[in-house]
Amino acid sequence: MNPKKGIFEKTLLNVLIILAILFFLTPIFWLITTAFKYGRDAFAIPPQWFLFDFTLNNFKEVITETKVGLFIKNSLIISSGTTLLSLLLGVPAGFAIARTKSKLINTSSYFFLLLLMIPPTAMLIPFYLIVRDMGLLGTRLSVILLDTAFDASFVVWMMRSYFLDVPKEMEEAALVDGANQFTAFVKVALPMSIPGIIASALYTFIFSWNDFIFALMLTTTKTKTIPLGILASFSAVEIGWGRMTAMSIFAIIPAVIISLFLNRYFVQGLTFGATKG
Repeated sequence: MNPKKGIFEKTLLNVLIILAILFFLTPIFWLITTAFKYGRDAFAIPPQWFLFDFTLNNFKEVITETKVGLFIKNSLIISSGTTLLSLLLGVPAGFAIARTKSKLINTSSYFFLLLLMIPPTAMLIPFYLIVRDMGLLGTRLSVILLDTAFDASFVVWMMRSYFLDVPKEMEEAALVDGANQFTAFVKVALPMSIPGIIASALYTFIFSWNDFIFALMLTTTKTKTIPLGILASFSAVEIGWGRMTAMSIFAIIPAVIISLFLNRYFVQGLTFGATKG
């Protein structure tokens, strides 16, 4: 291989990677810088990317004039509840489908993939009526149940693919030693599938955290989530870009922290679970 050609290809690849990173990080950079700008500088022409008057007023307004703490609390409760319920339903279901010998049940797993293709708005009105009749309208539980209806389907599909890659021999050895199927699942399959479970949990948490349309239709003033708090920055008089971006930073901090801590498991779970199925 020509050494010069190899150096050129490597340099070109690095340049393309840098350009891709800059492309995806530009909106985040705009979001962060706008949160520290005065309103007059937010849309100055030419744009003031680096040299602008620094201020913390936007954050002060968000903390003192909005219920950002309540919004974050509601989002944490709803996202955590959705994640926990989705895992409790999806992980055992994924294992059962992966280990079944029935072709009919195995084929039915594509039903869960079909659920992910349905636009959420198509199911909003039926769920709204069901939640209303159950007396759960305006509660966090209503959003948790609706988010779980979608997120659990993803967990089932992903964990099915992941369990297909887990060696059956270890479970069979546990069965030979006297364990039943449930014990083999808890003590053998689950510990070996931790990366897949964490990847599913991270996806579910972020999806529920960013949910807007379900929270908009099913919550009240006391149960609003952080995406609805960001929406409150818009009014008939003006759009509070500084306040909106400041609250957006509060919204992305929890997801970023969780992603940084679980990123290794997330990548491992996605790559390992995608090799079969």
